[in-house]
Amino acid sequence: MQVFEYPPKQDWKELLKRPENDLSNLFDTVRDILNDIKNKGDSAAKAYSAKFDGYASDQLMVSTKETDEACLQVSSQLKEAIGVAKRNIEEFHKAQLSPEIRVETMPGVLCRQKSVAIEKVGLYIPGGTAPLFSTVLMLAVPALIAGCKEIVLCTPPNKEGKINPVILYTASLLGLKKIFKLGGVQAIGAMAYGTERIPKVHKIFGPGNSYVTAAKQLVSLKEVAIDMPAGPSEVQVLADESANPAFVASDLLSQAEHGTDSQVILVTDSEMLIPRVQNEINKQLALLTRKEIARKALENSRIILLKNTDEMIEITNAYAPEHLIISMRDHDEIADSIVNAGSVFLGNYTPESAGDYASGTNHTLPTHGYAKAYSGVNLDSYMKKISYQKITADGIKNIGPIIEEMAAAEQLEAHKNAVTIRLESLK
Repeated sequence: MQVFEYPPKQDWKELLKRPENDLSNLFDTVRDILNDIKNKGDSAAKAYSAKFDGYASDQLMVSTKETDEACLQVSSQLKEAIGVAKRNIEEFHKAQLSPEIRVETMPGVLCRQKSVAIEKVGLYIPGGTAPLFSTVLMLAVPALIAGCKEIVLCTPPNKEGKINPVILYTASLLGLKKIFKLGGVQAIGAMAYGTERIPKVHKIFGPGNSYVTAAKQLVSLKEVAIDMPAGPSEVQVLADESANPAFVASDLLSQAEHGTDSQVILVTDSEMLIPRVQNEINKQLALLTRKEIARKALENSRIILLKNTDEMIEITNAYAPEHLIISMRDHDEIADSIVNAGSVFLGNYTPESAGDYASGTNHTLPTHGYAKAYSGVNLDSYMKKISYQKITADGIKNIGPIIEEMAAAEQLEAHKNAVTIRLESLK
């Protein structure tokens, strides 16, 4: 990791640059695949599955037998851990249910708003170097709580057409039935357009590689909604002299092992902490099975030494990290000043991996600075807000003249007349 000591503010923008994530060079290739899926359906999906995943079969949907066999391969200890995580995620997301809002804005003018679930959602679960069964929990649990009527899950198979057993067990635990052996761009296209066997959905959720990200962006232009723009994973750690160097190093490495394009940043006001963290990184890195991936990610990563807490808060809000860990003495107070972050982890005993798996918060979060404007996946991600209004005879007498005046000012005569005709009927 490169170290920058007391950089002037005019240099911060350059320091906070993410690894290049320009998808424009992929759009032509991805668009061609999507068009094939749109025009040829299952036959194109199978052809691309054979090309990219090495699996060619007429059977795209996971059978009950396959799910049953997969469940037998998962250890009881892991099943128990998944069960606890599921309960925590359910508890946190159930707390997000919104009551219906009813307001009488003026006498006789009644307005209300209620949340309605998106009917059909598609979940994309990566299955590459790290099959993310935890993402099944993060995406499906709130969809079920919201009341989505149809949930479609796509995940890539191996060359034998097998899905990671833990992904299938987790999906089975949640009662998901429409599980398809399809990955990459072809999965996004199938869910966006619908095929003979794969239902079209209204919104697609889930992380993926750069091709999946490009596909989601393209289909969101016309066909479906998506959860959020996404890019390589990232973490920022804020640490002072009270931080445990071994803990800080472990948090940086836990994010670095996600992928070579991941980025980790340590921001501190303690000069003495830096060599201690560097030493711990070297010690812990040597023990990781994914050390080459993590080592490559560290090349895109930085340690930044600043003068004080105020500067640390300012640079954090400028960076808008996906994950933010605050390992500082006054972490609660500092957290109140953070306005741009996907998910925040407070204190020395709160690793980022807790949110990834089991604390209850969602791990599908905005990256690449999108935390300045986007939330992570939550219950509202699966809901629409519908507003209603009802005006009584007395109510139209009260509000009618106001509407007439405003409509006339905008020169929309028909708008005004819709009120005038009602008022005249009451004379």
